[in-house]
Amino acid sequence: MNWTFENFKPHLENLTPQAREKALEIAEHLMEKGGISEEKAIKEAIVRAEEWFLNSEG
Repeated sequence: MNWTFENFKPHLENLTPQAREKALEIAEHLMEKGGISEEKAIKEAIVRAEEWFLNSEG
């Protein structure tokens, strides 16, 4: 599944472009693993992407 910003715009609009892209990447990976709903996947992905972004900024 190729996720796009438009599919989850309300959830992602406050993220930076880099964190948004990372969140979509993470959500896609979570969905591929299975056992998680789209909503939970995107929420978890946003948390992980925010952490990733903060860590990458130093």
